[in-house]
Amino acid sequence: MNSKIFTGRVRHRRFKPKENEFQYTIFMLYLDLDELPTLFDRFWLWSLNKPNVASFQTQQYLADENGCIKTAVKNEVKAQLGVVPKGPIRLLTHLSYFGYCFNPVSFYYCFNEDGETLDFIVAQINNTPWNERHCYVLDNRPSDASNSPSKVVRSEFEKTFHVSPFLPMDMRYFWRFNTPSEKLAVYMKNTQDDETCFDVNLSLKRKEINSLNLCAALVTFPLMTWQVIVGIYWQSLKLWLRKTPFYDHPKTHNTK
Repeated sequence: MNSKIFTGRVRHRRFKPKENEFQYTIFMLYLDLDELPTLFDRFWLWSLNKPNVASFQTQQYLADENGCIKTAVKNEVKAQLGVVPKGPIRLLTHLSYFGYCFNPVSFYYCFNEDGETLDFIVAQINNTPWNERHCYVLDNRPSDASNSPSKVVRSEFEKTFHVSPFLPMDMRYFWRFNTPSEKLAVYMKNTQDDETCFDVNLSLKRKEINSLNLCAALVTFPLMTWQVIVGIYWQSLKLWLRKTPFYDHPKTHNTK
């Protein structure tokens, strides 16, 4: 089975104009989309597109008119890069817990036909309270055909999607990923005028998907996605109380 549980920590640091730092212990699922249709059949608290304590809800993700996530991800890569991924696609995400799901970001790891070589990463960003969705596609294919794809994916690009009202749009992203194995790491940095303003570090360790580990995850993190959304608004409140500059959604073109 290629699907796994990953547990660990996520850390956020804000460097300017107001410093702020926090970290949380979390767990996420890393799901091979080919395994998804039957993955939860043996686990009675977990389900696919049905109400349950933990449920994977297709509508939370990229999906085509037939509800196929894998096809939709391939189409997204083709639309942005002009090429279709050839191999398995594995999704790092939070499920819906006790009826609620919010993922600030979900990552689709798109592998080559060998199932080991990481060619692309699709980052599906969701914002709140606007409930908008945007995808960045990262290309890990070597520019020189004689070279092998890197085990570490690095990408630099302009920010084009509004996420936090406490960060402006005129920023650049620097992202770094490893190829998931026993450990999974993601590092994301926001810069403005070559200065680091904000960064996120996700550091997780792999566990097998089985009844014991899934039960332990629910006992340890019974309200995982509720914790995510409460944490977002709690940290936002602290920034607002400290009079951190507030940036409205670009559609309104106002800055306070």
